[in-house]
Amino acid sequence: MDYQDIRFEVKEGVAIIELHRPEQLNTYSLKMGVELGHAYRTCDRDDAIRAVVLTGAGGAFCAGADMSVGEDTFAKQDASTFSAAGVEPPAWEVRKPVIAAVNGHAVGIGLTLALQCDMRIVANDGKYGILQVRRGVMPDSYSHWTLPRIVGLERASYLMLTGRKVSGAEAVDLGIALKSLPADEVLPAAIEIAQDIAVNTAPLSVAVAKRLLWESMNLTRAEVGRLETELHHHLMGRADAIEGVMAGLERRNPQWKLSVNDDWPEWSG
Repeated sequence: MDYQDIRFEVKEGVAIIELHRPEQLNTYSLKMGVELGHAYRTCDRDDAIRAVVLTGAGGAFCAGADMSVGEDTFAKQDASTFSAAGVEPPAWEVRKPVIAAVNGHAVGIGLTLALQCDMRIVANDGKYGILQVRRGVMPDSYSHWTLPRIVGLERASYLMLTGRKVSGAEAVDLGIALKSLPADEVLPAAIEIAQDIAVNTAPLSVAVAKRLLWESMNLTRAEVGRLETELHHHLMGRADAIEGVMAGLERRNPQWKLSVNDDWPEWSG
């Protein structure tokens, strides 16, 4: 795809996706959503990509919906084609860790897209909020499912039903973000985590653990235990289970062999 509203590059096993409408504070467009979905599918299918970092160009992550059309911003949509999902597939379906480097303001769909990621690092001076109820619509991008999982029902209610904005420090206190840093340190910190994953973790092990983590809240304790056992049987005795131990004993970087795409277990499709 010829990307226009995002930028996409891969360095040393880490894909960096940049929301790229800097003159509009990276406000969300339908084109951006389509391009982001394409980039996510590329990351999922390419075994050379081990981790993904999602960030924004310039001083913002994503300042929400593009309201340049004024009163038509949330005009009536075709019921047969409209989806509130924001992006397809969502970040949790990518079988690689997706880290949101939220380098500045993330409001509305800007924050709800970040909530689909596995972890978030935010900027101290950024403002973060799910403002849709202050715009006459409602939260989107599966946020009624993601946010309660991340912070619990009461804190999700506080954020989603008031539409208030919080600072980076407050985002950490509320459990939205892993940490809050000066803006220019956010992307390097996310890349550092991604590079550690790319080198030191087994790709198939991470992929199945991520999938089970996201599915676990919909499963019983017994179902989680059964799947953990089945997945151990899928991994034990194979090349990466041997390599991980030997690399640790020999104090060297591991050379992983198993493929997320070629060796994916049948349990989750």
